[in-house]
Amino acid sequence: MSKNFELLQRAQRDQESITRARTGSVNTPAAQSDGFTSQEALRLVQRVFLVPGPDAPRVVVFSAVDPGDGCTTVCARVAETLAGEVSQSGTSCIIDADLRGASLHRHFGLENVKGLAEAVTESGPVRDFMQPVNGGRLWIMTAGAGGSNVHSLLTSEGLSTRIAELRSEFDNVLIDSPAVNLYADAVALGKLSDGMILVLQSNATRREAARRAKEIIEVGHVRLLGAVLNKRRFPVPAGIYGKI
Repeated sequence: MSKNFELLQRAQRDQESITRARTGSVNTPAAQSDGFTSQEALRLVQRVFLVPGPDAPRVVVFSAVDPGDGCTTVCARVAETLAGEVSQSGTSCIIDADLRGASLHRHFGLENVKGLAEAVTESGPVRDFMQPVNGGRLWIMTAGAGGSNVHSLLTSEGLSTRIAELRSEFDNVLIDSPAVNLYADAVALGKLSDGMILVLQSNATRREAARRAKEIIEVGHVRLLGAVLNKRRFPVPAGIYGKI
């Protein structure tokens, strides 16, 4: 069992212990979050992207264990943190590689006119297929038209060339991919990256599903950089809440 999976299990046990506290618990908007908070995004950025030395990951794939685990939200907020709170001079980009269920453009309020699918199949500078936000420090590549043969597109030489181009133009490249247990796309993308972040949903992702995803990543020889337990709830004991 990996250290990441053990940490996730420990976090879940700690949460259950707090819930069972004799003082009872009160859930408040400040204490309860249905998403991935900016503070959590900052911690992930510090632990993954800002590690010292030349081996810090620069191209990272984000993938959920199963659909609906919140991978797109996690990936987008990490990209926003990199571009807004961390990087003052460099630039980052985020790519929607979920060509079957594109949603990243909606998070940023953009049109999905052309993007990854067109960048892989057409020629031209890579930024011609992207849209800048946050003062140009963050660039978005939406999924684009996609097409019927998605896996072939994601395993093509054209994609490999574009990822290399993005690596040379941006300080950090984040890739939002489909769920590991749903399609082989995540592993195909992972082979072109420096590693993968696995997203799990608290109180929803089954242990067997998480193990299966971990095995798929290992068999695909993709580096697992870490795991995110998304949509956690933080109950506050009533005795502490009364002092706030």
